Amino acid sequence: MSIIQQTEFLIDSLPKTIMDELPIIQKTYDLIHWYVPILNRLPKSHKFNLGDRMTNKLYDLLEILIIARYAKQKLAQLESLNSQLDILRYQTRLLLDF
Repeated sequence: MSIIQQTEFLIDSLPKTIMDELPIIQKTYDLIHWYVPILNRLPKSHKFNLGDRMTNKLYDLLEILIIARYAKQKLAQLESLNSQLDILRYQTRLLLDF
C-alpha cells in the first residue's frame, strides 16, 4: 500500500463528525489548504523567512484548536490564539506590501 493510499485510508476511516463538530477547525484546515500553496510560490528571499514562519503559525493554530477541543480549560488555550492570529494578520499585510 502506497503512502497516498495509506493517507486516504486514514482520512476515510475518520468519523465524519469530527470536522462537523467545530466549524473553526474545518475553516482553519481550509485556510491552510488554500494559503500554503500561495506561500510556497513566494520568491526565495521571502519564502524561507516569512513564508516558513507563516506556514508554521498556521499549523500551530490548527494544533491549538484541536488541543483546545479536548481541554477542560478551553479559554486558556484559546486566549493564546488571539496573539497568533494578530501576528498572521500583520504578516499577511506584509506580503501584500512586497
